[in-house]
Amino acid sequence: MGPAWLTRAGGRGIVGRMSGDETRDGVSLTNLDGPLFDGAGATKRDLVDYLDAVHERILPALRGRALSVMRVRPGQPPFMQKNVPKYTPSFVRTVTMWAEASRREVTYAVCDDRRTLLWFANQRAVEYHPALVRDHHATHLVLDLDPPEENAWELAVQVAWLVRRALDDAGLAGAVKTSGAKGLHIFVPVEEGVAAEDLAAATRALAARAERVDPALATTAFIREDREGKVFVDSTRAGGATVVAAYSPRIRPGVPVSFPVPWEDLPHVSPGDHTVHTAARLLGDRDPWAELMPPPQRLPADLIEQGHTIPVARVQAMHEGKRRARARREQ
Repeated sequence: MGPAWLTRAGGRGIVGRMSGDETRDGVSLTNLDGPLFDGAGATKRDLVDYLDAVHERILPALRGRALSVMRVRPGQPPFMQKNVPKYTPSFVRTVTMWAEASRREVTYAVCDDRRTLLWFANQRAVEYHPALVRDHHATHLVLDLDPPEENAWELAVQVAWLVRRALDDAGLAGAVKTSGAKGLHIFVPVEEGVAAEDLAAATRALAARAERVDPALATTAFIREDREGKVFVDSTRAGGATVVAAYSPRIRPGVPVSFPVPWEDLPHVSPGDHTVHTAARLLGDRDPWAELMPPPQRLPADLIEQGHTIPVARVQAMHEGKRRARARREQ
């Protein structure tokens, strides 16, 4: 359990380890010794300690971005929090943005520092989903690999290599991380100033090219029943979308963590290797997400041009769903 008292870096807070309540960096932390959620195999203290240990690694992914979090309360199902609650302390920076999905303005938190991260941890915010834009500029193209339930990890790894081949053919490079669930996220940093519609188009084109390399393994079918046991290469994480941050825990048994992996190591790891109990120790003093991330790149014109000829997956799925519903009614 460690020493009875620990002084955090810089003397910013004394941590009392003899009770369920503590103070760090001026943030009151309460009920730390209770279970985090049913089946977590971890306490709230484990969450706080982990996020505090990796705060210098996770904050660069959160800083300056509108943040949505997944929270858990005892006896309640997890919920996504976008709007900051009324009791949010004044030291938490906020930004108000238009949310297209809900057709309203939302006041998001912006997690810029350790103090804010600790406050979120005390609120039982387990998952951290920052926007893919910072200061109204897109920073990354993202492909989300969503495998079926059976042979999930092995299939996701195989399709990750298809995506890497599509990236290589386009003259692009990306970094890969576990999603913290059963899939993978591939991030491609882009030069500032790319138009949102062009970024979305390039994402669709890369997904289509990966699918074309091996259509027996990969699919861009947005409707789940059309995927036929293949890995869905999701190209919809563009514009105002969010993706769980590198090093963020997930609300799953064992509390796994979204973790960066070198391409060559993908066949040798599994999602269960990285949890709130193991990830900080595995990191040591390193920040592999920063180390593995290529510099920002210009998107090729032909990739963007191809993408503009591909229908937006969500819109196409919506129209197809209506068509199928009509057909069923007519039958």
